[in-house]
Amino acid sequence: MAVPKRKMSRSNTRHRRSAWKASIVRTVECANPACNARVVPHRACAECGQYGARGERRQVL
Repeated sequence: MAVPKRKMSRSNTRHRRSAWKASIVRTVECANPACNARVVPHRACAECGQYGARGERRQVL
């Protein structure tokens, strides 16, 4: 493995790490037509508690 010859300054380290920023979380509309809240995919809705589009049997409390 390569070993650096000199210490990297804080400025250069932080400049390099700034490229590793987090991306924006993608959201979708809730499957419940009465709710229409924005939800992270594959998570239960925080407003109505529904997960997916299969109706009452997929309600999460």
